[in-house]
Amino acid sequence: MVSRAQLNTYYNNKKVFITGHTGFKGAWLMALLHKLGATVKGYSLPPAYRNGLFDVLAPLQLADTILADIRERDKLQTAIADFQPDYIFHLAAQPLVRRSYQQPTETFDINVTGTASLLEAAHRFAHPCTIVVITTDKVYENKEQHILYKEEDTLGGYDAYSASKACAELVVNAFRSSFFNPASVASHGKAIASARAGNVIGGGDWSEDRIIPDIVRALQKQQAIEVRNPKAVRPWQHVLEPLTGYLVLGGLLNNDPVQYSRPYNFGPLPNDHLTVGQLVETAIHAWGSGSWKDMSGQEQPHEAGLLKLDINRAIRELSWKPKLDAAKAIDWTLAWYKQPVEQQAAYAFHQINEYLDL
Repeated sequence: MVSRAQLNTYYNNKKVFITGHTGFKGAWLMALLHKLGATVKGYSLPPAYRNGLFDVLAPLQLADTILADIRERDKLQTAIADFQPDYIFHLAAQPLVRRSYQQPTETFDINVTGTASLLEAAHRFAHPCTIVVITTDKVYENKEQHILYKEEDTLGGYDAYSASKACAELVVNAFRSSFFNPASVASHGKAIASARAGNVIGGGDWSEDRIIPDIVRALQKQQAIEVRNPKAVRPWQHVLEPLTGYLVLGGLLNNDPVQYSRPYNFGPLPNDHLTVGQLVETAIHAWGSGSWKDMSGQEQPHEAGLLKLDINRAIRELSWKPKLDAAKAIDWTLAWYKQPVEQQAAYAFHQINEYLDL
């Protein structure tokens, strides 16, 4: 199990560069690394929505922030070279499936070209550095069957978002082979791995077309929650689960670039995958009131109906496994949204402390 002491060993007094730190997962990662004693520099577009976790944490000044596009290569290269990070975590992305139907070209440009820009900047940066690129559970060719996808399974993608993230994995592999080859790490000083996480939930997310923000907005307005795909199965997990997995992977990769320079899945245990309908019912119970209505009869873009991950590699090689089951993850998530705005930053650190002490 991941421990506070282990993570402190890797990141205390280290310099960590995060792309996408204004987003939901990026802001939680920024807070977690601050708690571990790291010096953090973030590179990202401005937040896509108001009152998210990044805005809540902004008065605490947890990171030096550069607001810029990941595709601005010269600016990105300068930012990395000036900071000289020990670690880079790449989370900047167009992260929404439904938006990729509206903006397919931009989705590919951000998720593929953006990843290549980051890795080229790392290549040109003459300093040893460990890089973890975050993609998604949706990189696999989804057969819509009750199988657990393993890291060696075929990459694919029905929609532009999923396909763009599969392409990002190919970019990672190409840079690993061409520029960051583990066999010659002594000469280039770089180590790279990718991390594929499931459907992540937690406080501070106000994105459009995501189930938890949709649930909370409806509950706050005392309206029925509109649920597009209640029978769809997803690998739900609290945001702190994959983030600690990324950090363990980064630390081990830094110590042994040969063994850990590969992709890893992070998700729930095999018997802990819920349908969207089950998630909604659990959220209503955690909130204490509410109702929902089935909107699956309406015409809408295709979204995967069944998706599960095999996390045995992470369990076996990283000694990582989930600490919270899906019900507890939902309870923690709704508890954050129940907090008064002026207490949400403190409550995020309360949850970080509680999680690390489990």
